[in-house]
Amino acid sequence: MAKTRIKAKLKKGVVTVKALAKHDMLSYQEAERAKKEANFITYVVAKVNDKIVYEVSTSQFLSKNPYMKFMFNADAVGAKKGDKVEFSWVDLKGNTQVDNQKIK
Repeated sequence: MAKTRIKAKLKKGVVTVKALAKHDMLSYQEAERAKKEANFITYVVAKVNDKIVYEVSTSQFLSKNPYMKFMFNADAVGAKKGDKVEFSWVDLKGNTQVDNQKIK
């Protein structure tokens, strides 16, 4: 599996995270046409210092290689520059991908 590209920046007490997950995201309809098995990301979670800062259940309607952007209050989780954002996702087949990036 390819790595998820992550950028995390701290500015004025708010951390902005941008993540690009590499995944084909085959919906049931696309998979049927391509005579393949459906597979798409179903769950995404991001943590800083073992505290969840972003959590979402997703569906087959995300685009291929989905891009996600979210923000969180750094003070609420005790995040500072140099801390790592752990970004992970699980797909329909149970494959998982976990990647880390330091907050700049």
